[in-house]
Amino acid sequence: MRLVAACFEVHERTVWRWLERARPDEQTEPQPDPKFTMTADLLAHWALLGGNTARLYRELVEQQRQGGPHVPSLRTVYRAVNTALTPGEQAGIRKGERARRRFDVYLRRPTDGEGHHRNAVWEGDHVELPVKVDVDGQLRKPWVTWFIDCATDGICGLAITPTNPNRGSILAALRYSIMRDDRYGPFGGVPAAVRIDRGRDFLSKTVTAALGRFAVLVGALPGYHPHLKGSIEALNGAVQTMFCKSLPHYTGQPTELNGAPIDPDAPALMFEDFVERLLDWVREWNTDLPKPALSGRTPQQAWRDDPWPIDDIPAEDLRLFMLEDDGRERTITGNGVSWRKRLYVGDWMTGMGGVGRKVRLRYMPHHDHEVEVFDAATGRHLGPAYLSNQASKQQIAEVQASRRAASKRVNQTLKAAAKKRRVRYKAATEAEPPRVLGALTAEEARTELEQAEQSHRPLPFNRDLIPLRPPAPGWVLPKQAQPKQPPQVPTSEQDDQA
Repeated sequence: MRLVAACFEVHERTVWRWLERARPDEQTEPQPDPKFTMTADLLAHWALLGGNTARLYRELVEQQRQGGPHVPSLRTVYRAVNTALTPGEQAGIRKGERARRRFDVYLRRPTDGEGHHRNAVWEGDHVELPVKVDVDGQLRKPWVTWFIDCATDGICGLAITPTNPNRGSILAALRYSIMRDDRYGPFGGVPAAVRIDRGRDFLSKTVTAALGRFAVLVGALPGYHPHLKGSIEALNGAVQTMFCKSLPHYTGQPTELNGAPIDPDAPALMFEDFVERLLDWVREWNTDLPKPALSGRTPQQAWRDDPWPIDDIPAEDLRLFMLEDDGRERTITGNGVSWRKRLYVGDWMTGMGGVGRKVRLRYMPHHDHEVEVFDAATGRHLGPAYLSNQASKQQIAEVQASRRAASKRVNQTLKAAAKKRRVRYKAATEAEPPRVLGALTAEEARTELEQAEQSHRPLPFNRDLIPLRPPAPGWVLPKQAQPKQPPQVPTSEQDDQA
């Protein structure tokens, strides 16, 4: 036995097993053991169990007790699952597509290929910063819309909004990105292409038309693929870890055991203070922070070392290009020019024959406090016009407070109605039909049903409330229906005559 085991390089017990198998059929050659594999049905059942291999093994053992096929050890079942599915596929079945993507490998774009120069490609995106700031007495998380140059990692421009951004935020950020005024450094100019995701604001007609005026190629990337615009996604992560973590009311700060913040009474930053600090961090990112991808240079140094020419646009022309036009002609009257049932006036309208002039308006989306006026015939810019009867800040605050109070009353009413609709059931400790909790007296049930019936009952109609007027002289009136005569029953004399 030792000699045979040494020749086949196996253990002595293995030789004894071979002999036990060979005695029934008199075959002495080694026979391979049938391997346990995961079939399609087993994989589907494993996915139904949420990827729980131990539970699958217990169910297979139970089937074996009831006369099913032989089941190998638990370790063998684990090995069969790992052979049939990759770690990424197992994570996807257990937790979904996001977990599966953590096992994917992504390629990096070449850093020395054609088109990798300043203003070759920009990337733009919205991001909600995880910090709450004071906006008119309420704590809100601001949004940032910005564009980054992929070749130099320089932030070209941004726009910050206290609430959800819109296409006006994109146009404002794009305008300050193209305009070079050393606000964020020497970055700017007209890019050759812009990568964006498939957000509704970025794909709006206003943004597409604004970029189309400069022949900028817009690359709309598929949704939920952040690796396709890695530069802007890296910036979104950097601003959270490098800037937001040190601010008060950071939403990701450590909490108490019950989830409450450690310092809930810390004063929040005012919105204007937050904007100033964020702009300072952007300047630090562009001018002082070296990047390993840039060979230890800052974005400003990489930008200045690049000899690629820059296409500049005058600031005034750029501001007009980023406006929206509704395509209608309007007339200037003595009260100004009307737009959306509002009146707009400008000091240039006085003394230059403005009354009766045909004009066209251009405006920034959602910025309805001012518009730009152009001559309808020549297209020449005449000047801005401002809302004539704009409410004061106090009036606007009172209107907003009234709206919040009305919304609060409606919510309280809806909560009360939902509480009345809520049905509670008895907790079951054994298999039995559900039992509804909550008792009503016959009088309470009758009263509630009467109230519900009255609310759905139509209002009574009183014909004497509003008397009908006589018809006009020229109307054709329908003929009055003649009353039907009852059938005459023949008398006895008529029967004799017949």
